[in-house]
Amino acid sequence: MKLERLDHIGIAVEKIDESLAIWEGVLGLPLHGTEEVAEQKVRTAFLPVGDSEVELLETTDPEGAIGKYIAAKGPGIQHVAFRVDDIDAALAELKEKGGRLIDQEPRKGAGGARIAFLHPKATGGVLVELCERK
Repeated sequence: MKLERLDHIGIAVEKIDESLAIWEGVLGLPLHGTEEVAEQKVRTAFLPVGDSEVELLETTDPEGAIGKYIAAKGPGIQHVAFRVDDIDAALAELKEKGGRLIDQEPRKGAGGARIAFLHPKATGGVLVELCERK
């Protein structure tokens, strides 16, 4: 498996619109767009930084992953995502090596990406996302 690059850093926020005042307004990052991913109970905003992005994540349901994350830990960095060319092959390799996965199969992410998460208990407490974009 080859990790091509850092794809994005996911940041859990209370309200995207308020967070954009900092990320877009103060830091000057351009807003690439917002999207709701109903399956994940989240609204996202992507702000490109060179070849990577900052992804702001706002829950649309307190019982969703981001809602639970903010309730437990508060706003902040929620995950780090790496770009892979072939997510199916990457997951097969991780399974073969005994990697601990949250997702056995890819799921739909924002922007049409196919994503899968590694369990943070297997990565030193960091939630790692693999991301394939075609």
